[in-house]
Amino acid sequence: MSGVWVFKNGVVRLEDCQGSSGRRKVLVHVPSNEVITSYAVLERKLHSLGWERYYDDLDLLQYHKRSTVHLISLPKDFNKLKPMHMYDIVVKNRNEFEVRDI
Repeated sequence: MSGVWVFKNGVVRLEDCQGSSGRRKVLVHVPSNEVITSYAVLERKLHSLGWERYYDDLDLLQYHKRSTVHLISLPKDFNKLKPMHMYDIVVKNRNEFEVRDI
């Protein structure tokens, strides 16, 4: 994970620093080596890991895992999925997903 930790409004978050290389990042399901290209694909993978869709917020796609306190919140539009969202998925699903440069 590369980037800069930024403290703003009482929240610390990792800002992605792509630098001049301009490389895009993709989310990859490690066991199948499949690049996640849509929310439909991602939802199937998350569902198989015990994540359930959480319908409390109409502006976000959210997933909750009953056995944890974790909540994954994603923008409704897949094209607005940023590396910070991808890393959130990776951290909450160790050994299942990773973020790669393309």
